Amino acid sequence: MEIIGRVTKDAQVRKLKDGRELVAFSIAINDYYKTKSGENREETTYINCSYWVNVKAAELLRKGGIVSLFGRIGLNAYKSMDGDFHAHLTFHVNAFKVIAQQKKGASVEHEPAAAGASTEDLPF
Repeated sequence: MEIIGRVTKDAQVRKLKDGRELVAFSIAINDYYKTKSGENREETTYINCSYWVNVKAAELLRKGGIVSLFGRIGLNAYKSMDGDFHAHLTFHVNAFKVIAQQKKGASVEHEPAAAGASTEDLPF
């Protein structure tokens, strides 16, 4: 699945209890439509994202940047201390492309194969 949106704030590297690290960030997707009465509307959807491949990717995911994300949707459900059940969607990113940066105009691609492997240790 692919989604495109604007990064809402700089990505953060989070360390889990078991020592694994992930890049956590969120994006905003704007949708424009016209109601039956002819009124133009804009609706914004915010999506929490996690990227597990390489924590150095956090340097590329800056507030205001437009990104194309490739991955899958996951559901996080939990019971709060009050006994209430809560759930939210998370987009698990496998690969991404930075389409535009807020201050720089550079286009950058970041895919799992390029994340940790160097071309020197490949057999071909």
